[in-house]
Amino acid sequence: MGPSMGMMGIGLLMMLIGVLVVIALIAVVVWAVMRSASRPGASLAARRALDERYARGEIGDDDYQRMKRHLG
Repeated sequence: MGPSMGMMGIGLLMMLIGVLVVIALIAVVVWAVMRSASRPGASLAARRALDERYARGEIGDDDYQRMKRHLG
């Protein structure tokens, strides 16, 4: 085993570390996007829209209660 095998091993290790860093960055971006999509303001706007539909008579009591439970 010559010095070239050791260098190749180090190169493969560095490439593996680089791939893992890229995967970690992608995971962080996906997590941030998912977290921002479920922000409280969006839930409040959905509840307001549901209340308005109920007030206009577009949905009945059962549907209103079911949808309200689903929203949380």
